Amino acid sequence: MSRPYQLYVDSQYLSPYAMSAFVTLTEKRLPFELQTVDLDSGANLLPDYAALCGLQRVPLLLDGDFRLAESSAISEYLEDCHPAPAVYPAAPQPRALARQLQAWLRSDLMPLREQRSTEVVFLRPSPIPLDSRGRRAAEKLAAVAGELLAHGGDNLFGDWCIADADLALMLQRLLQNGDPLPPQLADYARRQWLRPSLQAWRQLQTA
Repeated sequence: MSRPYQLYVDSQYLSPYAMSAFVTLTEKRLPFELQTVDLDSGANLLPDYAALCGLQRVPLLLDGDFRLAESSAISEYLEDCHPAPAVYPAAPQPRALARQLQAWLRSDLMPLREQRSTEVVFLRPSPIPLDSRGRRAAEKLAAVAGELLAHGGDNLFGDWCIADADLALMLQRLLQNGDPLPPQLADYARRQWLRPSLQAWRQLQTA
């Protein structure tokens, strides 16, 4: 690689997907430069950024002239280009399960994501209780996470993987807001949150 990667993220550092891409680059100890996009002002919709990223989303990874959006695609691309240190399990089945979990966290649980946005994780809690839809989503999250972590280990699939970061952030939506969470899952989310790569993302908001 002749020059550092460029990673475009939201200017408030609230995007869980931008965090996931940032954590992958950090875990792999790859040189990269951060560029921020003000989503609140609609900067991602302006012609300059739209020309850079046709999907008009963050995160966006630039590898020279190659451009790639969507966080899980970015993590998988970086894993292919730089296999070590790994951010996915080596064995095919755990690796597939990690990718399945990532896809599920990005496509399901919408009531929870709406009612417990990442603002409750990084900025301030919400005083509004979860409604029935939000509670059902929280219960579904707890059931899925509980089954995956029933082995009692520190991580989902033995060694840490990027799906651990994604799941921990989803659980933090409840934990940081004081919503009910089984003790095992609360402990898991707290442990994961102490990982240096996740702490590095959190520190961006205070820089």
